[in-house]
Amino acid sequence: MGIDPGTNLLGFGVIRVDGRKVSFVDMGVVDMRKEKDHFSKLRKLGREMNRLLDIYAPDELSVESPFYGKNPQVMLKLGRAQGAAVTAALLRDIPVTEYAPRQAKIAITGVGAASKEQVSNMICKILNVDLDPAYLDATDALALALCHYFHEISPLTRVRTSGDWKQFLEAHPERIK
Repeated sequence: MGIDPGTNLLGFGVIRVDGRKVSFVDMGVVDMRKEKDHFSKLRKLGREMNRLLDIYAPDELSVESPFYGKNPQVMLKLGRAQGAAVTAALLRDIPVTEYAPRQAKIAITGVGAASKEQVSNMICKILNVDLDPAYLDATDALALALCHYFHEISPLTRVRTSGDWKQFLEAHPERIK
């Protein structure tokens, strides 16, 4: 499950992974715009996260990391929203992985500065589904779930070096020709 936390809208996207096959399950948004204050929004976000986790019972959760914009207050509020979503998963012992927005965009489109619309279009092609472009927060959440899937199946993500080719070749002697 991927989560795109926000202070007004939280996007969620659920995929099913069966070996190397990935398929679309569901996506949507939790709308908190009618809540009167930030704490009411966090309460609703926490309750809705628990409901979503009950429904989909994900094995793993990928979440977008807050990014610094022009207003530090926005980052603080996004961090709280992310914290509420992550806490709901951690209390159920669901592993959580965080990805920067740029990482997810690169994983899906190959371009870190891709627009939300470009990400949504590629999600439709990758998952072979027709999704409503009005749910860009939800397709961003699907992008996070797919980013995690791609990260997990890539043999390059298993390499834990700091750019040291000698260590890489020692760990993968089959790559030496």
